[in-house]
Amino acid sequence: MYKIVKKERLNDNVTRMSIEAPLVANKGKAGQFIIFRVDEFGERVPLTIAGTDKEAGTVDIIFQTVGKATRMLQHKEEGEEILDFVGPLGKPSELAGHKRACVVGGGVGTAIAYPSAVELHEQGAEVDVIVGFRNKDIVILEDDFKAVSDNLYMMTDDGSYGEHGFVTKKLEDLLEAGETYDVVVAIGPVPMMKAVVDLTRPKGIHTLVSLNPIMVDGTGMCGGCRVSIAGETKFACVDGPEFDGFDVDFDDLTRRNRAYLDEEKEKDHACRMQMAADLAKAAEAAETAE
Repeated sequence: MYKIVKKERLNDNVTRMSIEAPLVANKGKAGQFIIFRVDEFGERVPLTIAGTDKEAGTVDIIFQTVGKATRMLQHKEEGEEILDFVGPLGKPSELAGHKRACVVGGGVGTAIAYPSAVELHEQGAEVDVIVGFRNKDIVILEDDFKAVSDNLYMMTDDGSYGEHGFVTKKLEDLLEAGETYDVVVAIGPVPMMKAVVDLTRPKGIHTLVSLNPIMVDGTGMCGGCRVSIAGETKFACVDGPEFDGFDVDFDDLTRRNRAYLDEEKEKDHACRMQMAADLAKAAEAAETAE
């Protein structure tokens, strides 16, 4: 069991937790992820490692409450425990040696981008950060990013906070103004990452993106997270989740991410794994009653 040491609401739908997991904390690095289960009947959910404290033996995760599993996690309080917290999984970010970097994050993707900004800053790189949100009410991690960036550009779609516009417009403005970068790290919605790559490719700026295909086991066995990289099939869970943005087939990634969109929209859609879990619970309850 893994204890929730700290819980912090970042906005109405996004929460940061520190989980007591010494082994994961000792080895986890930027770019890697964990898979959690709240209980034995819970769904396996991957989340990026948002930070580690080796001395305290804790791992930070940041998640948006969007489904049953994250709602169950959100309802947990400090001092309570969850069943599984497996990791670190995936390959760490390859950020060594860069002197001038730009980290671009969109929406909840800013939480995934944050560890990369931290690592670049700790390595002594000059770091520009561009983060974007729909409006000021869902802004997260502003102070955290300020602490690890030389320049922080806050963008909102409606102009209610920071500058008005998309993160890609700000990146385009900086590049046109003559800013140069050794690396750009772009993490967020697929269209945003693709748009960033479209800006950096003509200038030959090395660009890393973090991919988010459907994932089940996280160890390369199920094949659910396969992506097309430079014409070859790779698994995001073991070969990534970060890849060279120039090599990613974003159209294929978009199609795969939309494969179960209709089922996800069905209010009464029943997960067979959940149905099996409910039957097991009912059988256990019946045995206890007898």
